[in-house]
Amino acid sequence: MKNKYFKLIPAIVAVSLTFTACATASGTSQNSDSIISSQTEETESSSNTTEEDTATDTSKESQSQSETTEYFSARDLSGEIDTTNAVEITLNGDSISASSDGVSISGSNLTITKEGTYIISGTLENGSIIIDATNEEKVQLVLNGVSINSDTFAAIYVAQADKVFITLAEGTSNTLTNGGSFIQIDDNNVDAVIFSKDDITLNGIGSLKIESSAGHGIVSKDDVVIANGTYDINVSQTAIKANDNLNIADGTFNISGGSDGLHSENNDDETLGAIYIAGGTFNITAYDDGIHATTILKIDGGAFDISTAEGLEATYIVINDGNISISASDDGIN
Repeated sequence: MKNKYFKLIPAIVAVSLTFTACATASGTSQNSDSIISSQTEETESSSNTTEEDTATDTSKESQSQSETTEYFSARDLSGEIDTTNAVEITLNGDSISASSDGVSISGSNLTITKEGTYIISGTLENGSIIIDATNEEKVQLVLNGVSINSDTFAAIYVAQADKVFITLAEGTSNTLTNGGSFIQIDDNNVDAVIFSKDDITLNGIGSLKIESSAGHGIVSKDDVVIANGTYDINVSQTAIKANDNLNIADGTFNISGGSDGLHSENNDDETLGAIYIAGGTFNITAYDDGIHATTILKIDGGAFDISTAEGLEATYIVINDGNISISASDDGIN
């Protein structure tokens, strides 16, 4: 990994880069409505809007139409919570209760099998939330002040879905942890606190803490999109890892990783493995790379404080805007 790219900055380097020539693409999204109130008007107005429709929210004026279409869907950015037919799930230490038959409960494990919005609150001392819907169904998990620990597995596991949205409810603090090992329950090699076989989006304006002494923080075998929120991630492996593409619109990220901070790589398709960052605040301390993309790393804005062996690594690196400070023992930019 260290020798296959042209090295732009010699070893043992500290660099501070400020880019202001181009406008920043900001993906700020907020949901100011109460999570428990009806959103009938919003539901009616958005009933004919698909996930792929272009976001035109005036709060994102600085984000161009083309960037929104290419990297983020309207639903990615909105973080809206439609409570009309939402299922309420309460975690009670070592048990779970739910208001729908669209879920199955086995001890302290809950499996969601149908498309919809699921609002989760409470504490789960040792268990998992599992999504196993069809590959055409979208599921939204609303973390409304939760603490989920799994001693031997992922706290949230997406076995199958078209796409899963994990929305951090406004003003809430949420915690997901792994106790130190991963015992597999199917043919997938689950090795992260949040592990998804399909596309996953994290949005909303709450906060999420992720900890694991034995694995990664967030992993998707497809795309990872993060639109907003505050993330404190302390793991032994990579903090956020995508197989195909990792796209970040905004957010605050405090990352301590045993391997990489942000990573995108597909071992089966060399054309995939890109990272796009439109904005956000990133404080990254990692053993290996701060941000690693196999193909293209494109930065259109954000504030970065990176302390690693290598700061930014990719086959192609495009920096259009942002404030970037790198302290690296090997390469600042590779």
